[in-house]
Amino acid sequence: MDHENGRMPTFGEALFVLIVDALIISYGVLDIHFESGAVFGLALSAHVPLFFAAVFTAVMGVFFLGRRWRTVEEGMINGITVALQAVLILLTIGGLIGAWIQSGVVPTLIFYGLNLLSPEYFLLASLFICAIVSLSTGSSWSTSGTVGIALMGIGAGLGVPAPVTAGFVISGAYFGDKMSPLSDTTNLAPAVAGSELFDHIRAMLWTTGPTLLIVAGIAYYMGGSYTGANLDNSRISVIQQMMSTEFTISYFGFVPPLLVLTLAALKVPAIPGIVAGMLLAVAMSLFQGTGIADVLGALHSGYTPSIIAQISEAGDMGAVNELVKGAAVFAGDSFETVKEVSSMLNDLLARGGLAGMLETIALILVALVLGGIMETCGFLEVLLRKLMEKVRTAFGLVGSVMASCIFTNMFLGDQYLALVMPGRMFRPAFEKFRQNGKGIDPRILSRTLEDSGTLTSVLVPWNTCGAYNSGVLGVPTLSYLPYAFLNYLNPVVALVMTGLGIGIKWVDKDEDKGTEAQS
Repeated sequence: MDHENGRMPTFGEALFVLIVDALIISYGVLDIHFESGAVFGLALSAHVPLFFAAVFTAVMGVFFLGRRWRTVEEGMINGITVALQAVLILLTIGGLIGAWIQSGVVPTLIFYGLNLLSPEYFLLASLFICAIVSLSTGSSWSTSGTVGIALMGIGAGLGVPAPVTAGFVISGAYFGDKMSPLSDTTNLAPAVAGSELFDHIRAMLWTTGPTLLIVAGIAYYMGGSYTGANLDNSRISVIQQMMSTEFTISYFGFVPPLLVLTLAALKVPAIPGIVAGMLLAVAMSLFQGTGIADVLGALHSGYTPSIIAQISEAGDMGAVNELVKGAAVFAGDSFETVKEVSSMLNDLLARGGLAGMLETIALILVALVLGGIMETCGFLEVLLRKLMEKVRTAFGLVGSVMASCIFTNMFLGDQYLALVMPGRMFRPAFEKFRQNGKGIDPRILSRTLEDSGTLTSVLVPWNTCGAYNSGVLGVPTLSYLPYAFLNYLNPVVALVMTGLGIGIKWVDKDEDKGTEAQS
């Protein structure tokens, strides 16, 4: 690295910058209330705290290390450049989500997913329903905040403890979020690590697939305790009737997701594959009689529910029946359930569009600016050198990334930072690492970032993910933590498999292609 007209920071200086940045960001994004009445944090979006952390880091680089501003500015630009492909994918995904909801793809997946429910298999079904919804929407937050809330209510009717239901809801939601090509974190991790999106997803199957099977086994075993309980089928019926009223529900709704998955299996690049799934959904909407202006509006601004939104504001059952016009039949005493379900579905389905991705993209760009300044000023290099002094194996390298991601989740309070900061720190180490003359493919770095950074964020009470899920599900983070099996077992499985040499993509030192270890 060219440290033009400046010096390298000492380890103490680099650590000081990291700690101050952590304090700025954590104080900005957290909102911790103590029993004494004291409050720590401003509960802001991470955008502004990240901006001020970047300003502080740039000041340290320019005035204390002697870097030229032009060098720092180039570092910021280079930091953003690595994520430009992810930005394009996220914009495309925004249009895809709007099109998939409008054409009935997402509602169809939810509709048939709810048919999996039965008392004995409630926990197992909850796990897979949340996984399906999250896979189809790319959002764990939307899943836990909508379908998750519905499952919490159903679980309460079955006598399932709230922390248990919440744990399996979160496990399913984060499986889908982690594995979906529609997810922002699934796109951000390979962008930071330098791998390809679908290579990244295939690599995650090695660790997340076995973990899901383990969690499914746990769900099946624990579900036996609730055999014979009565399922609230009326609530499920209301959800399904509501979606049938608003959307076209049919097996054709499975075709666009299958197309995207097939193209991914054929190694078609991410953007063409996503656009193909989007255009097929657009064609379905037009065939269903949706106007071209409404179709284009959903691509730009996302889908806005009509009948469901009106039902959520209805004053009585008569008004509801007038709106559905015989397309659905609700019991006379189910008005409160209908109102609650319509509000839930409105929150879930009012999303998507290119414009809907702009806030996420802005957050990613500001985080990458901070990472770029940290890198170009040498702070990351010094910290990494100290951390890597005793790392000699792939297991040690992967373990170091996981420890850094968990540390970032705990002290910076945001999962995006838990991907960007360790990703920027360890990317050079992965590029230089050699074992028996072989290097490690960057997909292993991106996989490890998600195995630890994405999944453990929801286990930290003051992290944005932990605070959000605790709030929407009504269960304290530390109460559902023991039952969020996938989130803490996945890093363990990944470490064990790395130690055994399973699922590691090795590449020849001077070649781009390699062979994946099978044992």
